[in-house]
Amino acid sequence: MSESVDQLIHARWVIPVSPADTVFEHYSVAIRAGAIVDVLAQSEARSRYRAAEVVELGEHALIPGLVNLHAHAAMNLMRGMGDDLPLMRWLQETIWPAEGKHVSPAFVRDGTLLAAREMLRGGITTCNDMYFYPEAAARAFDEAGMRAVVGIIMLDFPTPYASDADDYLRKGLRTRDQWRDAPLLGFSVAPHAPYTVSDASFERVASLAAELDLPIHIHVHETATEISDGLAAHGVRPLARLERLGLLGPNLIAVHAVHLDETDLARLAHHGCSVAHCPTSNMKLGSGIAPLSSLVQRGINIGLGTDGAASNNRLDIFQEMRHAALLAKAVNCDASVIPAHRALHMATLGGAQALGLENNIGSITPGKRADLCAVSLSGPLMQPCFDPVSHLVYVCDRDQVSHVWVDGTLRVKDGTALLRISDKELLEITTVWQTKLVN
Repeated sequence: MSESVDQLIHARWVIPVSPADTVFEHYSVAIRAGAIVDVLAQSEARSRYRAAEVVELGEHALIPGLVNLHAHAAMNLMRGMGDDLPLMRWLQETIWPAEGKHVSPAFVRDGTLLAAREMLRGGITTCNDMYFYPEAAARAFDEAGMRAVVGIIMLDFPTPYASDADDYLRKGLRTRDQWRDAPLLGFSVAPHAPYTVSDASFERVASLAAELDLPIHIHVHETATEISDGLAAHGVRPLARLERLGLLGPNLIAVHAVHLDETDLARLAHHGCSVAHCPTSNMKLGSGIAPLSSLVQRGINIGLGTDGAASNNRLDIFQEMRHAALLAKAVNCDASVIPAHRALHMATLGGAQALGLENNIGSITPGKRADLCAVSLSGPLMQPCFDPVSHLVYVCDRDQVSHVWVDGTLRVKDGTALLRISDKELLEITTVWQTKLVN
């Protein structure tokens, strides 16, 4: 007698990510109540399960939903502002003045909705976000039906959002309390960077993260100037300072981590930290190239991030996979560095592990939530296909994403995002903000 499930997805290839280096051909995924029930051969699935909905993906690869391990979603409204400037000039001359004048709950809600639409359409089902007005971001992610970890941002200088470090934390914790029961939302403590946060504030972050069992999401070692300024101000490199203050541990997500020496690498490995590798943003801002192969050799967990659309200008994890793999090969003069399966792991299970979500998402495994992405490998541009994982990293882009599920709910169908807000409404919103931002 057949067993009842909500959905049965039949795909040409199912790439579970775990076990590693595995590709199942002509396999199916059974889903019930938003969870993966089974992964099995199509012939067996068709006889074992009776589904309320059946999806046939005859020339598709089904992969776990992609994880964007570092983003500033609301900055989609500033896409392309201040292009071709190095990081500190970009921040000081363009971004910080615009934020000081325009950032508000409405700005964050609208920009985050725009970003969520872009990410879902590109197969990203989880976003680790850091920005002002986290309550507005949480509301937007919830409205979009996207999984997100929302940062409780903290700096030591005032902004329109908060007056001081205590105010940032107080407001962020209030947001966490308001949204703590939302099934798709989690929270992190998100001190901006070593150059904007004091020792006393960092000690509070470490204590709070330990007490609430939250990830710590922080920019660190992004530029060479950050290192030299940190040495001048504190006598040690920024990672050494964070270690002294108790921040390094398995819950730390070191964003960028471009300029690392042997002692930095040893610290990250010893404490079990994760790195959010953002190759496109690092290239665009001229920040440098992270030592990806050295991180891998030391067993450091790595996820991929896009950064914000103002410094990338795409929220596209397919692009990040390709850039991560190709840059590592070029820098090391070794084509075997960061093979395609490794890049896909970073884009999925690596990001999930960094967020402490590896038991829920990141691989197509029975018992995990059904966050899934289907990628079409049909058509002349995709042929011939000898290895679907190679195609995902080196051939495909987000335009090949056909279907996306978050927690078992279809969010993209046949390349169209299924959101409560229409594209027409989003375009109207962006037109209003563009007018404001140029005046």
